Amino acid sequence: MELKLNVNGRNIKADVPTEMLLVELLRERLGLTGTHIGCDTSQCGACVVHVDGVSVKSCTMLAVAAEGTRVVSIEGLSGPGGGNALHPMQVAFHENHGLQCGFCTPGMIMSAIDFAGRHTAPTEAEVRHWLEGNMCRCTGYQNIVASILAGTAAIHAETSTSSMEAA
Repeated sequence: MELKLNVNGRNIKADVPTEMLLVELLRERLGLTGTHIGCDTSQCGACVVHVDGVSVKSCTMLAVAAEGTRVVSIEGLSGPGGGNALHPMQVAFHENHGLQCGFCTPGMIMSAIDFAGRHTAPTEAEVRHWLEGNMCRCTGYQNIVASILAGTAAIHAETSTSSMEAA
């Protein structure tokens, strides 16, 4: 089946089998290996990407279901064409030591950005509840939670600054 979608700001056209998963399209066809396959059962969250702005576990979504959508993977956070600019959530994970081996980190960051879009001043309990679908085998989650709180604050501070500059 011919599939048309936008991935990280680029229009993509691909001929895919109907049973191909979105994670397979991203990793195997498009070479976007930052989206990891951890469990294939929607349990770990290592495969989280954004589909039309919402975090989705790409290991359980068929690629054909993404027809006509806008998909953003961890590689697309810096915008079309890439670049060296880190997203505020990536900076927060770095500054707050929110990663260990890094395997779960792309999915955590993508999920955390969706979370930040839904919460302006979250509590630690809200972050921990949101993370129930993302697993990390290395940390005790404390630094991940701190990273998400800091990243959420940075995103909303950036949004406030942009709004004030536009006025």
